[in-house]
Amino acid sequence: MASTCLQPLYYPTIIHSKSPLLSLSKKQIFTARSLNQCTRRNCSFMARNNERKLPLLPIGRLRLKVSASSGEEAESAYLEEFSWSSVILPFLFPALGGLLFGYDIGATSGATISLQSAELSGTTWYNFSAVQLGLVVSGSLYGALIGSILAYPFADFLGRRRELIIAALLYAVGGSLTAYAPGLGALLLGRLVYGLGIGLAMHGAPLYIAETCPSQIRGTLISLKELAIVLGILLGYFVGSYEINVVGGWRYMFGLSAPIALLMGLGMWSLPPSPRWLLLRAIQSKGPLQEYKEKAIGALSKLRGRPAGDKVSEKQIEDTIISLKTAYSDEEAEGNFLEVFQGPSLKAFIIGGGLVLFQQITGQPSVLYYAGSILQSAGFSAAADAARVSVVIGVFKSLMTAVAVLKADDLGRRPLLIGGVSGIALSLFLLSAYYKFLGSFPFVAVAALLLYVGCYQISFGPISWLMVSEIFPLRTRGKGISLAVLTNFGSNAIVTFAFSPLKEFLGAENLFLLFGAIALLSLLFVITSVPETKGLSLEEIESKILK
Repeated sequence: MASTCLQPLYYPTIIHSKSPLLSLSKKQIFTARSLNQCTRRNCSFMARNNERKLPLLPIGRLRLKVSASSGEEAESAYLEEFSWSSVILPFLFPALGGLLFGYDIGATSGATISLQSAELSGTTWYNFSAVQLGLVVSGSLYGALIGSILAYPFADFLGRRRELIIAALLYAVGGSLTAYAPGLGALLLGRLVYGLGIGLAMHGAPLYIAETCPSQIRGTLISLKELAIVLGILLGYFVGSYEINVVGGWRYMFGLSAPIALLMGLGMWSLPPSPRWLLLRAIQSKGPLQEYKEKAIGALSKLRGRPAGDKVSEKQIEDTIISLKTAYSDEEAEGNFLEVFQGPSLKAFIIGGGLVLFQQITGQPSVLYYAGSILQSAGFSAAADAARVSVVIGVFKSLMTAVAVLKADDLGRRPLLIGGVSGIALSLFLLSAYYKFLGSFPFVAVAALLLYVGCYQISFGPISWLMVSEIFPLRTRGKGISLAVLTNFGSNAIVTFAFSPLKEFLGAENLFLLFGAIALLSLLFVITSVPETKGLSLEEIESKILK
């Protein structure tokens, strides 16, 4: 049997004989050979360890690694203890960036109706051409594309916290400028500036949350950020339905984003930088190692609600520094422009970029675009019902996203993706069948629509962004996520603009059949290429999955 060596990360304590944390057999752990070969420094036990006293960390995380005779490595982890009260604010303020993105989607649907009404717009320039209306609706999307491009070279320099502060400022300026726009030009400028905020926020928020939260709840929190987007859409629908009959109501719909953005900016100002980003800057020789180390210890202590400079945080930071130095000992710590397309970073980009690409090209914008006509065929034909139906869909999306939030760290990423994408494919084939030969059965269309929305919200919706936030190596994480965000918004724009000509050319039934075939390809991609990352730290993902 190969030797066994138990290596504590921080401080010793006792695991009782009935502890569920001990999944290893007594024969594996306690052998005369392993006791003779393990040193006091590495194992912290002597002969009396036969009483099952083992070094373990009460706060933090311990990995117990055992090499058995088969050569396989077993692992048991004691996860980091934390208080939920200390986790809330580092999640909440970045998540407001997602909420403001969703709010723009929801509010724009009502604002465009208000803007084009001679009675309700309150302007003399309400008579938009098709091109002008398209620019108003998609203006923030163009801004998001530009913002994700700008994030590529500048995000690692700015850091996650400052990036989100700038995003909040852009949100506030863009929302205010749009609300008070005296003409179409100012309105379009405001939409573009707001979109810049979306691009930076959708890049910085998952980064900050993933790098600052305990690993065992990372899936829950990143999925909650997706729920924040859905809640933002729902809030936009509510505000739109409330202000739809007010003269100049579109100004209130767009303008409500400004105070929320102000809250986001003030909140991010009060939070510390990401400790992992600080250590990356130290490894990149951007400043004295000791100075960045002390800043990282202070940041981690504040994030966990511990006393400043506590020993547990200090030990965690020291271990992270060691792992970073080991990972980048033979290479420069700062990834170059093309490194995202090389080695482990390329593998990560294929996984993360592939997920956000399939997220869009399986028809997500188009299916929601068609939701109105689908529901009208089921009897929701009155104009007054449109806002109410939108709210119902928003509530359903929120409920299904909550399922993903609860199960992302329980079931894991792959089961949710495989099950959800399978449901997406089925719903698209049902929609195709409805438009082809089941038109007299409107309940089929409604069921297919709800199945699509539900399956999307437990799979591609939250899990894609979760995987993107955790799959990239640390030194290329900023650039990699910016490319993934760019892929997402770019494919969204392509699908949105290609929908009408494709519908005219193929017909609705064949278009949904095409989306269904793409969904099957995406299912094959998930099964063959997407790994499980549940419960792994960001460093473990980099060392075990990408290398």
